[in-house]
Amino acid sequence: MLQPSDSRLSTTIHSRAQWLALLARAPLALLEQVLQPHLQATPYWLRKPETGLMMVEGRAGGNGERFNLGEMTVTRCALRLSNSATHRHVGISYIVGRSHRHAYLAAVADALLLDEKEHHEIEHSLLTPVRVLLATQKASRQAQAETSKVDFFTVARESGVNADEGEQS
Repeated sequence: MLQPSDSRLSTTIHSRAQWLALLARAPLALLEQVLQPHLQATPYWLRKPETGLMMVEGRAGGNGERFNLGEMTVTRCALRLSNSATHRHVGISYIVGRSHRHAYLAAVADALLLDEKEHHEIEHSLLTPVRVLLATQKASRQAQAETSKVDFFTVARESGVNADEGEQS
């Protein structure tokens, strides 16, 4: 039996948290395409997709006291694929928004990723493209933000203000 201090368990938990985050942000079309061969099995629902609200907390200054920022819509589900002889694992998902289909597909992918036989295929065909897509989107956002960046030291130098004394030169 695995204990919480077992390094294999902590590695699995850390990896699962990472792939659940990727699945939650994966495009629905990519999930549909990659998981199509695995959708013939009828799921055994532990929790059908349901939508609700979740409280989002913030911190003043990023590290101060917590406060309730507001609510956001979340859809969650938990399932086991019907051919439980080959898929013994429970797939779960939490998705921002109201897409029951996205929550279902993410839970199927989670169950498949827990299966040693399917893990490598799903990792390669689904998670790797999602990582590349998210990295591309992040780089694009950073490049767009970079165009509006202001270098205040350069502005002060060009305006003729002495940065040390705060006086005009």
